[in-house]
Amino acid sequence: MARTVLKSTVGKKLIMAVSGLIMLMYLVVHMLGNLKIFFGAGEFNHYAHWLRTLGEPFLHYEWALWLIRVVLVAAVVAHAVSAYQLSRLDRRARPVAYAHRRKRSSYATRTMRWGGIILALFIVWHLLDLTTGTVHPGGFQQGHPYQNVVDTFGTWYSDVIYIVAMLALGLHIRHGFCSAAQTLGAGNATRDRFLKVTANVLALVLTVGFIAVPVAVMTGVVS
Repeated sequence: MARTVLKSTVGKKLIMAVSGLIMLMYLVVHMLGNLKIFFGAGEFNHYAHWLRTLGEPFLHYEWALWLIRVVLVAAVVAHAVSAYQLSRLDRRARPVAYAHRRKRSSYATRTMRWGGIILALFIVWHLLDLTTGTVHPGGFQQGHPYQNVVDTFGTWYSDVIYIVAMLALGLHIRHGFCSAAQTLGAGNATRDRFLKVTANVLALVLTVGFIAVPVAVMTGVVS
């Protein structure tokens, strides 16, 4: 029964909803952690060190961080695979184009696919930049995240990549949150307005919160 449900359209939408909410919770925490950069290098570096010692002495150094990474990778893969499978099922169900054009959907809905691709590419770049240091623009310093962030956003192309990705993220959240709520049965005629407002607020707060860091570096507020 479980395999049947997971292979169905409903099952795939359920996987997308749950994985999407897992990533959304992480993004909220990640944004709050990023904003610690406004309190100075000591505070920001201490926070980054704390993440690696989370769970000690029960867990070894960085174990908790790696557990979080594994869960996030699983959520990202499950979300992307389900989205691709649903797209293929949708094309198979309607191989012939509609005779009349359907009602124009919102900008966020029409850009969900490209937004997902942009975010997937951004995640790869972001990890290679600030986690492994592979594409970091200025000498990557292990254990000095504050300086690494300043170096990254001291280059115009890193700012462009990050800001474009965060705008795509905002649109993705704005549409995806309501879709997830509908899939999980939280949406109805009386709650739809509240869910839409919540989605808009979440998208706006996360977009502004993430973009605040590169803007602060560009303007010299963080240096």
